[in-house]
Amino acid sequence: MGLAERRRALGYSQEKLAELLGVDRTTVGRWESGRVAPQPPQRRRLAVALEVSLEELEFLLKPLRTTGPSTPGRPTNYPPSAGDPDEMIRREFLRILTVSGVLTALPVEEAEALTEGVQRGLSADFARMNGHLWQVYQLARSKGSVYPVVRDQLTTLNEALASSSGTTPPLLSAAADLFQLAGELAFDSNQYADAAASYSLAASVSKDAGAYDLWACALVRHAYVDMSEQRYSQAAQMLDLAERLAGRGDTALSTRYWVASVQAEAYAGLDDLIACERALDRAEAVRGLSTNGVNSGWLRFDGTRLAEERGARYVQLGRLDLAENTLRNALGQEALAFGQSYRRRGAVLIDLAAIGARRRDPEQVVAYAREALELARSSKSGYVARRLRTLCDEFGPLSRDHRVAELGAEIAMLGTP
Repeated sequence: MGLAERRRALGYSQEKLAELLGVDRTTVGRWESGRVAPQPPQRRRLAVALEVSLEELEFLLKPLRTTGPSTPGRPTNYPPSAGDPDEMIRREFLRILTVSGVLTALPVEEAEALTEGVQRGLSADFARMNGHLWQVYQLARSKGSVYPVVRDQLTTLNEALASSSGTTPPLLSAAADLFQLAGELAFDSNQYADAAASYSLAASVSKDAGAYDLWACALVRHAYVDMSEQRYSQAAQMLDLAERLAGRGDTALSTRYWVASVQAEAYAGLDDLIACERALDRAEAVRGLSTNGVNSGWLRFDGTRLAEERGARYVQLGRLDLAENTLRNALGQEALAFGQSYRRRGAVLIDLAAIGARRRDPEQVVAYAREALELARSSKSGYVARRLRTLCDEFGPLSRDHRVAELGAEIAMLGTP
């Protein structure tokens, strides 16, 4: 069996496989025809997509490379692309920074130098640009708008990894960082298979880099995928491993406290109040860290979300009085004020609406859920839309109320990314 046969056996078209891997369809065609071999970082993603090990992938590729000599990563007799891809990447990066306004304090000359450093494959510049991309992601109202430049950054980083003589830990860490951002973009769009694949790659590359905190964070994000599909036992197992990895990481970072916070969600899903509250108490210790405990990118947990997290866990556990008081207080925080984080505010509003549904209070349901619906429309957040659809399952007899029925109909009409 060759590469094309394996792809077809899994039901993928060339277009779909290319989409999963973040490459062009013609690249998949060249791999399958043997005109070019996948580069090392691409092999990891290809193996995940085809559900094979790297050794099995090598076997799938062998028949293709016997058709003639070629240099890995370079097609033979293949027409040059129209336009300069490096220049396109540079322009797109500068454009998205300009639109977002996140780097208004960064001189144009410095931004130009940064992109040139990335094109030369300098690991420090990759890390800096990744940091800027995380800032853009956090500030973007529509998270999906960030995807094109993240995809291009991944392409450039893949090329740097393939061309470097002996892959260095800093480059691998930059790759693991970027795979986590790509996974968050996929997760927010409800593309769970893509998110899981990105997080798996991030974990694998972090392991190769010996970056325990990055590795642990990749597993935490993977656990979110499990919990979004209510696989709480699997998530708890993943988080146990993340906890052990965080214990081997940098004690000055907040990694272990973020793990504890997410463990609380898994325990709540398993209806274990005691374990949930213990995990939340462990997470509270993050407040004793210095401001250097986070990096505003792949590790952002600083304890500011703990109030809303605790309230959400009480909702899961059915402790409605505790949940409502906690969530109302959280909603009053400046970080959750209207016009700030759409995703965070939307999640708290939906939790408060869920409390109203369980109390059979249509006024509370409509008041909070309608605002969350408007946030979902404005931000196009797949996460908020999915949470709203889950809320509809709580309506029960309230669906006979015309206000709740109208709300449910509007939620059903939300576009699916």
